[in-house]
Amino acid sequence: MDNLFGRKYVIQGLFIAVALILIGTLFYIQVASDKYFISAESNVLRKIYTFPARGVIFDRNEKPLAQNEAVYDLMVIPNQVKNMDTLALCQLIGIDTITFKKNFKKVSNQSRYQPGIFEKQLSIQTYAALSEQLSRFPGFFVQSRTIRHYPDSVAAHFLGYIKEVSPKDIQNSEGYYRPGDYIGKSGVEKSYETLLRGERGVVNMMYDVHNVPKGSYAEGRFDTTAVSGDRLISSLDLKLQKLGEQLMQNKVGSIVAIEPASGEILAFVSSPGYDPNLMVGRSQGNNYMALLSNPNRAFNIRPIQGYYSPGSSFKPLDALLGLQEGVIDPNTTFNCPGYFKVGSHTVKCEHVDGNIALRRGLARSCNTYACYVFQQLITQRKYANQKVAYDEWQKKVRKFGLGDKLGIDLPSEKAGRLYDAAYYSKKYSKYWNFGTVISLAIGQGEMDATPLQMANIMAIIANRGYYIKPHLVKAIGKNRVIKKEYVKKNYVDVEARHFEPVIDGMQDAVNTPWGTAIQSRIEGIMMCGKTGTVQNPRGKNHSVFIGFAPRDNPKIAIAVIVENAGYGSTYAAPIASYITELYLKGALPKNKLAQVEWMKKQVVLPEPPKPKVKPKPKGTDSGVKVLPPIPSTGIKPEDKTINKPIPTTK
Repeated sequence: MDNLFGRKYVIQGLFIAVALILIGTLFYIQVASDKYFISAESNVLRKIYTFPARGVIFDRNEKPLAQNEAVYDLMVIPNQVKNMDTLALCQLIGIDTITFKKNFKKVSNQSRYQPGIFEKQLSIQTYAALSEQLSRFPGFFVQSRTIRHYPDSVAAHFLGYIKEVSPKDIQNSEGYYRPGDYIGKSGVEKSYETLLRGERGVVNMMYDVHNVPKGSYAEGRFDTTAVSGDRLISSLDLKLQKLGEQLMQNKVGSIVAIEPASGEILAFVSSPGYDPNLMVGRSQGNNYMALLSNPNRAFNIRPIQGYYSPGSSFKPLDALLGLQEGVIDPNTTFNCPGYFKVGSHTVKCEHVDGNIALRRGLARSCNTYACYVFQQLITQRKYANQKVAYDEWQKKVRKFGLGDKLGIDLPSEKAGRLYDAAYYSKKYSKYWNFGTVISLAIGQGEMDATPLQMANIMAIIANRGYYIKPHLVKAIGKNRVIKKEYVKKNYVDVEARHFEPVIDGMQDAVNTPWGTAIQSRIEGIMMCGKTGTVQNPRGKNHSVFIGFAPRDNPKIAIAVIVENAGYGSTYAAPIASYITELYLKGALPKNKLAQVEWMKKQVVLPEPPKPKVKPKPKGTDSGVKVLPPIPSTGIKPEDKTINKPIPTTK
């Protein structure tokens, strides 16, 4: 009996203890702690995400290239939408009822209980009109964010653009991105996304039964503040970039200018370009498709994606290898009868130069001289055979950055094209020698480089033997941090003494009457350069110029390519001189302004392919069927290529 009595009190005690624990927990949840209250689903408490301003992007002189401006997204929680005047809301935000149903269904499919973007990027005027009447539309509220604005409308290929995240972006972000967020999709916006985007904040906003906000819950104690993205100082010079884009209007090609001592890119021009503001706002999708239809591929980032034969601009590099290997010296002379012949292959020269050595050979851009240098390199007796010699040659060329990516801080860089001996052995079996690949001596044949790689070769020569990896970002954040790889010197294993005779030839190319690049001459500045007229199997030759200035303590190295423009001296050389002179002098002299304006107005565009015709089908009356023409470029046919002499001003 005593045992039963004792057991009764034990059981009662257990019930009392459990009850006290439950009551205490309930008190903590409902009174002592706000954590569970905030996380609970509530009709009057909503998490409003505050989006940080993206980091502002500046040029090297801290002039803004990319800023931010406020826009407003109309959000909706589908489950809270009750009887409302749908037509009135449509009129306020400028959509029709069909769009209303489409947007509402899209958000509902994502979640009926979580907020989603109903209509994005409302203007400040629309927001002002809507905010006064928002209480009429239960379940709807406004969320602010910023979008990009580009005050000078330049450098689109460098800056890139941002776009709404895709499901793949969300999956790869480890929980950071949500539907409706934006992410950098190209250019520096993509490569520095994690630094530019900042960190979003949260406001726990209370609403009354009339859908009117009543302020932040608990006076904001549980809110988090958005953190703006890091400011980014680019290496671009806004003045150079503007001039470069103006000079390349109605032309196809590229300009890349580098500061040799630092590897900082001063100008990054890809033409045709576009206004980066077209890739912002509610018309972004339509603008994107319009640009995509441009027959000259406006989205192609030519400085790092364009493949061009280097042409004669390759000759200084091969001369340097000849000097380093000891197969030539500055006084080694070859005879130029106007061509170089090996076996059945003939390489023509633009002139009959007779006996010619290094300095004049570069100034005159003598193909015959370049072929002899290449022959001497590949037939050296120290190698077992010419295939081994060729492999060693192409390895030395790669040290100058050809055939491999340079590692610029932008996505989608291409490596160019340069093959090893195994490629030719597979293509020609064992029967090939230097004559098979002799076109490489003059930068033609199976060799392609990007404009960035060409400019980098000039930086190497300007530095007498090394380069810093080319990059577009000068500093990040307040501490001006830069990646270590962009301060390291990369040597090409050619002794500094061999650069002077090559530079002599490049100096003469610009500054002597017999030079091929006299159109790039600058008064008071010793510019060194090399023109190239690059064969183009799909049309007129490309105009190329590479160079640097001044000769001593160089400040700028540059590569200019104008597609289908003919001789390098006609377009590329003068364009390079205008960019260089502006950078070194701070302004262009008055006696050149007319020439500059003339160049801006020139139209040099590839001829569109002729419409194809099909044979007359049997049983039809028409003789041919013409395919639809390529979309119009807006250029009159008679203006497609203008090759008039550059005007001079006394």
